[in-house]
Amino acid sequence: MNKHSALILIDLQNDFFPGGSLGVPGADAIFPLANTVQDLFDFVVATQDWHPQNHTSFASNHPSKKAFEVIDLNGIPQVLWPDHCVQGTKGAEFHSKLRKDKISKIIHKGTDPKIDSYSAFYDNAHLKETELEPFLKEKGIHTVYIMGLATDYCVYYSVLDAVKLGFKTYLIEDGCFGINKNTGDVENALKQMKQAGATIIKSSSLRS
Repeated sequence: MNKHSALILIDLQNDFFPGGSLGVPGADAIFPLANTVQDLFDFVVATQDWHPQNHTSFASNHPSKKAFEVIDLNGIPQVLWPDHCVQGTKGAEFHSKLRKDKISKIIHKGTDPKIDSYSAFYDNAHLKETELEPFLKEKGIHTVYIMGLATDYCVYYSVLDAVKLGFKTYLIEDGCFGINKNTGDVENALKQMKQAGATIIKSSSLRS
C-alpha cells in the first residue's frame, strides 16, 4: 500500500464482541484479518467508543425506555443502547486479540454525554469533529481502507463521512460484522455506502 493510504479499524473493543454488553454476532472472526492486514499499511488508526457513564444514548439513562428503542434526541433519531464502552472500563478496552503495535493513532469518539458519535470523523449532528481528519491530512493521506464494527452503524457512518470529506474510500467487506437490528440493515448499509461513492472490496484484493 502506498504512503498516502491508511487503515482505519473501527471499534474493536471488548463490549462489541460476543460476551460484551453489545456483542456483534460472529465478530471474533475478525482478528486474523485485522492483525495481518496492518502490515500492508504505514498508518493504522483505531477508533474507540469512549462514553461517559451518563451518556444519553444509554437506555439506562432513560428510566421509561428499553434498550433498542428509538427516541428523538435533540432532533436526531437515537437508538437507545445497553451501557457500553464506558470510559476506563474493561468493556471499552481494545480486545486482547487485537494486535496493537502498528497502531499510529487512537481516536476517541462519543465522549460528549449529550450526543452519540457513530462516525470516526464527526458526532451524529456533525457539530464537532474528532481528531481523525486533521491527523490524516497532516500525514498526507488521501486514501482510507475501513473495517471493523459494526457494518450498519459505526462503519457505515465512518465510510459516508470519509467519502464526503474527499477521501478515496474502500470498505473491506469481509473485515466487517453487523448488528442487523432489522433484517436487511447490513445489506442496505453496503448498498448505500457503494451508492455514496465508496468501493467495496474483499481483503484478498489488497494482496493482489
